[in-house]
Amino acid sequence: CFHIFGSTDKPILDCCACGTAKYRLTFYGNWSEKSHPKDYPRRANHWSAIIGGSHSKNYVLWEYGGYASEGVKQVAELGSPVKMEEEIRQQSDEVLTVIKAKAQWPAWQPLNVRAAPSAEFSVDRTRHLMSFLTMLGPSPDWNVGLSAEDLCTKDCGWVQRVIQDLIPWDAGTDSGVTYESPNKPTMPQEKIRPLTSLDHPQSPFYDPEGGSIKSVARVVIERIARKGEQCNVVPDNIDDIVADLAAEAQEDEDDTPETCIYSNWSPWSACSSSTCEKGKRMRQRMLKAQLDLSVPCPETQDFQPCMGPGCSDEDGSTCMMSEWITWSPCSVSCGMGMRSRERYVKQFPDDGSMCKVPTEETEKCIVNEECSPSTCLVTEWGEWDECSASCGMGMKKRHRMIKMTPADGSMCKAETTEAEKCMMPECHTIPCMLSPWSEWSDCSVTCGKGMRTRQRMLKSAAELGDCNEELEQVEKCMLPECPIDCELTEWSQWSECNKSCGKGHMIRTRMIKMEPQFGGAPCPETVQRKKCRIRKCLRNPSVEKRRWKEPREKRRSEQAKEDIDGEQFPGCKMKPWTAWSECTKLCGGGIQERFMTVKKRFKSTQFTSCKDKKELRACNVHPC
Repeated sequence: CFHIFGSTDKPILDCCACGTAKYRLTFYGNWSEKSHPKDYPRRANHWSAIIGGSHSKNYVLWEYGGYASEGVKQVAELGSPVKMEEEIRQQSDEVLTVIKAKAQWPAWQPLNVRAAPSAEFSVDRTRHLMSFLTMLGPSPDWNVGLSAEDLCTKDCGWVQRVIQDLIPWDAGTDSGVTYESPNKPTMPQEKIRPLTSLDHPQSPFYDPEGGSIKSVARVVIERIARKGEQCNVVPDNIDDIVADLAAEAQEDEDDTPETCIYSNWSPWSACSSSTCEKGKRMRQRMLKAQLDLSVPCPETQDFQPCMGPGCSDEDGSTCMMSEWITWSPCSVSCGMGMRSRERYVKQFPDDGSMCKVPTEETEKCIVNEECSPSTCLVTEWGEWDECSASCGMGMKKRHRMIKMTPADGSMCKAETTEAEKCMMPECHTIPCMLSPWSEWSDCSVTCGKGMRTRQRMLKSAAELGDCNEELEQVEKCMLPECPIDCELTEWSQWSECNKSCGKGHMIRTRMIKMEPQFGGAPCPETVQRKKCRIRKCLRNPSVEKRRWKEPREKRRSEQAKEDIDGEQFPGCKMKPWTAWSECTKLCGGGIQERFMTVKKRFKSTQFTSCKDKKELRACNVHPC
C-alpha cells in the first residue's frame, strides 16, 4: 500500500525531541522489464540523481495537490537536480542537510553488481521533516519520492526505521502518456498527483480492471546515530544506546584493534584530479598478523578527497568554497549554446573581507551539432560513472538519452553510451582486492531483537597475496518491540440473580492481568451479564406478602443464629462471612470479595470437605 502525502494529510505536529539524529537513506529501484514489462524502454532507462533535504514545516519541497516549482519541473522532465538544489540552498534557514545521491544507468542492476545509492542526512527539533525526489527516465514528467516525512515521534524521540514502497507521480508539467512521448507542455500547469492505472489506455501502467499500480521503488531510512542529550520519555533499548556511543566514538579516534598488526602506511598517491575538481588519493598498508580472528581488522586502504595543486582549502586561502554544483543543461537543444555552474562560500575570511574567488563559471556547449530534419536530438552526456577498478587500469562510462527521433523518419544513429579508460593508483602493494560490503540484510526477526549480516567478495586472484580479510559480518539489530496482547483472569462464578421474582440479571467479572503493550490486542469486556428468572411474581401483592412473610421470618432467625455460632457445614462449623471489601474500580466494573473461615473442624470429617470459602461479586458496573 502506498501512503499519499501532502495537503490531505493531518497537520504536522511540532517536534519535542532533543539533540540531533543522523539517518541513512537508501534507494532501491525495482522498475525493470521483468517487473513492469508493458512498453518498458530498453534504451536509456535510468533513475536521475536523487535530490532533497531535511527541512522545517515552513518549507515545502514538493507535495501532492501542490504545484511543481521550477526546480521540481527540471527534475521531473530533464532529470536535472541543479535548479532544485539551488532552490533548497536559498532556504538555508529552513534546511539542515541537502540530500544528494548519484544517478543510476541502467535503472536496474542486481545489488551484487551495483550498490543501491544512499545518502546521509541529519535532523533536529525544528528541521525534522525529510523530502526527496528522483526522475524515472525516460518519461514525460514522472518521478518518485517522499514529501515531508516526519522523523520525530510523539514520544519526543527519533524514528528508528522507515520503509516505504513508492509509486510514480505526475508533476503536472508535461501531458505525455507513454515513457517516450514527445514533449507536450501542460497548459496551464496542473497539480502534482499520483499516476493511476486508469489514466490513459496507452499508459504503461494502464489496467482496465483499475487495480493499484505496482510499486517502482522502495526507500529505506535508517537511524544510524544520535548526538547531544536525548529527551524521549520512552527510553531506547540498550543495544541502541551502545550503538550510538560507538558511532560517536568512532568519529573521533582511530579504532584499529590492538590485535591487528600492520605495516606503516605508504605515502599518499598523487591526486586522481589534476584540476580543481575534487578527486581521490590513496595510501595502503599490509596486514602482517591478525592475533585474534574473532576481531575484524579494518581496511588496508585509506582514501581521502583531494584537488589538484594550488586548489586546496588549506593553501593559505581563508575563503572556504563548496564543491561546484553540477553544470546546468545547455541553453539550446541543438547547436552551440552556453552552460553554467555555481558554487557558494562555505566560510568567509576571519577578517571580514569579501571573497574574491569566482562563484560562477560559464562555458560553451554543443548539443547535436547538426540541426537538419535528419538530426537525431539527444540530451547532453551525464556524469561519468566511477572507475570500474579501485586500483590500476579500469573503464568508466557515461550515458545520454534520445530526446527526439529524426523528423524525416530516418534511423537514429547517435550513440547513447560512451566508455573510456581510467587509471587509479598502482595495485602492486595490495594484498587482496575486495568488493564493497553489500547492504545489510533485513533483520532476522520482524519485531524485537535479531541478527543481520552483510558480505563482500574477493575480487583479485588469490595468488596475488594471502587474504585474511573477513568476507561476512554479523551484528545485532533491533526492530520495534514485539506486541504484547491483553491478558485476563478466568471469569468469576455468576452472581446470584438480583431479583427474588420476575426478570432479573446475573453478573460475572474478570480482571486484567496484563495491559496490552506496543500495539498488542486490546482488552475485551471484563463484565458480562445475562438474564435470569426465578419465578413469576404474584399479581396480588397482599397474597405475595403473606406467602413470603413466614419464610422471611424463618430466614431472619436462622441468620441471627449464624451470626452467633457461625454457619454449620458437613464436618465443620464456620465463622460468619466478613464484610465485603472495597471495590477494585470506581467505575467500569470492579470486584468485591468476602471470606468465611473455618471455626471448628470435626474429627470424623475429611480435610478436603471443610475449607475456607471466598465469594466475589461485581460492583461499580456503571460506565466510566
